[in-house]
Amino acid sequence: MAKGRLRRRLAAIDSNLTSRPDAALVDVLRIPEPFVSPARKIFMRVLYAMGALFAAVLIVYADRYGYRDNDSVPDANNPLSFLDCLYYATVSLSTTGYGDITPYTDSARLVNVIIITPLRVAFLIVLIGTTVETLTTQSRQALKIQRWRNKVRNHTVVVGYGTKGRTAVAAMVGDEVSPADIVVVDENAAALERAKGAGLVTVHGDATNSSVLRLAGAQHAKSIIVAADNDASAVLVTLTARELAPKAKIIAAVRESDNLHLLKQSGADSTVVSSETAGRLLGIATQTPSVVEMMEDLLTPDAGFAIAEREVTPKEEGGSPRHLHDIVLGVVREGRLVRVDAPEVDALEAGDRLLYIRSRRTPSDDSRRAGAQRPGDDATPHLRPAQRASALAGRRRPGRRPAYRHRCRDRGVAGRVAAAGRPAQPGTDLRWSGGAGQGVQLGRRQAA
Repeated sequence: MAKGRLRRRLAAIDSNLTSRPDAALVDVLRIPEPFVSPARKIFMRVLYAMGALFAAVLIVYADRYGYRDNDSVPDANNPLSFLDCLYYATVSLSTTGYGDITPYTDSARLVNVIIITPLRVAFLIVLIGTTVETLTTQSRQALKIQRWRNKVRNHTVVVGYGTKGRTAVAAMVGDEVSPADIVVVDENAAALERAKGAGLVTVHGDATNSSVLRLAGAQHAKSIIVAADNDASAVLVTLTARELAPKAKIIAAVRESDNLHLLKQSGADSTVVSSETAGRLLGIATQTPSVVEMMEDLLTPDAGFAIAEREVTPKEEGGSPRHLHDIVLGVVREGRLVRVDAPEVDALEAGDRLLYIRSRRTPSDDSRRAGAQRPGDDATPHLRPAQRASALAGRRRPGRRPAYRHRCRDRGVAGRVAAAGRPAQPGTDLRWSGGAGQGVQLGRRQAA
């Protein structure tokens, strides 16, 4: 017996957070609750009490022949009135019990034992709800923690809720990410209170401890943001997170660029050097302040413009990203980001993803993925229908050169010809306005 107690004590010392019961995690893991005003709470309790009273009245009235008034002789032809049933239910649920009306049949007494007594208990619980709520808070939190841990999947874990972490959360929420899908891990109680006020799930603890990250569901997370206060903690958290979640996308912030390779080696997919990025913006602001304002606009998804990502639609395949209605900045092909002016992405392929500038006034990403281009639109709007079909066929057929439009100007006479890589004639000047499939302007060239 003594050995059993010693074994339990040692197990309690060595146990981590994930092995503790849910009731022991109430002070560590906080699930946000919606705010309810005191007036609404009182109104709801009164409503529940009236509901219990009304149910008791209906039950007594349905079996009114089984009750009798002690001041009168029981008579089957003279049962209790509705007022008598209301009176009996009121004095019974309030535990006053004057005893002037009592059940005397077996069925009425059975109903009192099975139904009226539980209603009486429920009525009392509603009346003293403040005390009961205080006593059951821990149990309710433990139940919510258990449910949350069982269903949390594909969420985002944010380590650190300082300036960087708070800004990252604001950017995600502004990009239509639900606060219920974000979990904040921090050791600062004040920071966790702010996160809780924002409707976020919070975990109090050191994120370098694997049990804390497990409690936050890092092993099931879709992405993990590391916004620690110092680079050493960022490296340790990244290393621990990568061990727990091999498939999660880890984005880490670092102060000094000298520590960038450590984060990469620890398993970070993307890194941000916060000090150097801020320094670049400060330097740019000295010469072109409007550029910094535009960058702030692009980095704020809830207003103005924002940088977004979407898949290439079937209508856009084979076309150039520079001919789309969207302002495309780059193409993600096979997990690699390629600039829009690179030759290898001049013809879009199935599976490519576009980085483009999105406006809050434009259709949402869902409508774009479903085919946001208007009927008849494609990546070659400058060509006539026959030329457009020829150009698209030329892009998709290997070994065939795409057709271009030449705009020829000679002494004020303008004409259009279709050519397939035709060399320039003497006396003309070639001016490229784009890549394959775009127009080539021909103008008069002065003789040397």
